[in-house]
Amino acid sequence: MHRLTLGDYELTAVSDGIYPLDGGAFFGVVPKVLWAKKVRVDEKNLVPAGLNSVVVRTGRHTVLIETGIGDKLPEKMAKLYGQPAQLLDNLAAAGITPEDVDIVIDTHLHFDHCGWNTVRQGEKVVATFPNAKYYVQEGEWRHAHENQRDSVSYLSENYDPLVESGQMKLLHGDQELIPGVSVKVFPGHTRDMQAVIIRSGGQTACYISDLIPTSAHIELNWVMAFDLYPLETIESRKRYYAEAIPKKWLTMFTHDPNMPWAYIEKDEKGKLAARKT
Repeated sequence: MHRLTLGDYELTAVSDGIYPLDGGAFFGVVPKVLWAKKVRVDEKNLVPAGLNSVVVRTGRHTVLIETGIGDKLPEKMAKLYGQPAQLLDNLAAAGITPEDVDIVIDTHLHFDHCGWNTVRQGEKVVATFPNAKYYVQEGEWRHAHENQRDSVSYLSENYDPLVESGQMKLLHGDQELIPGVSVKVFPGHTRDMQAVIIRSGGQTACYISDLIPTSAHIELNWVMAFDLYPLETIESRKRYYAEAIPKKWLTMFTHDPNMPWAYIEKDEKGKLAARKT
């Protein structure tokens, strides 16, 4: 568990655990001889990926960004990825109950980002966080119902019951949700993936999600094979860096197993580096 203060807010990084991803897919066209210097890789070419959520406590609201893989994976997917299902235990260790959370923000709806949105209760699927409003882009939800390249990554029980009940709100573009917490669309990984921007006391943090999944992906062209629009990923990173680096934003990484957040900086030669907090 990692915790820091951002202005008047408290940020806590909580994990749903670690799961394996294919290193070639995780780093796309980047040669293994390069990316293997930055991450641990096993004999099956698998690398450990984190499942990092962030809790933002503003004093008035408890905001949960992302909900990991959850505990509802089909058997075939569970064999591939495991099902660590640690988020609720780690929230409890941080002193947070599901009832405490009043806002849940999904950056997008791939299974490893919204799995704990819901839980099974007998034959029903219900909200894990009963008092929360959930937020995602409407375009992302619509994309989840299309027969597209990444359809295997979507599990409708993670979100459709919430849309049907009205507990999940579908957004249309950039928006402030509560004072100090806003979302901004950064296309690339999916068309409508949104980042979460937190501002307090003159400081800013951004949960950038799969636009920059780990600290090993900060190089502009190190794009995942999972990205539906890789050229847009690069353009979105340019747009993000143009603001985040000079303004010293804290960048939060969704899949880094060791470093949930860092400051991205340029050295005198213009090379990007992640500085730990």
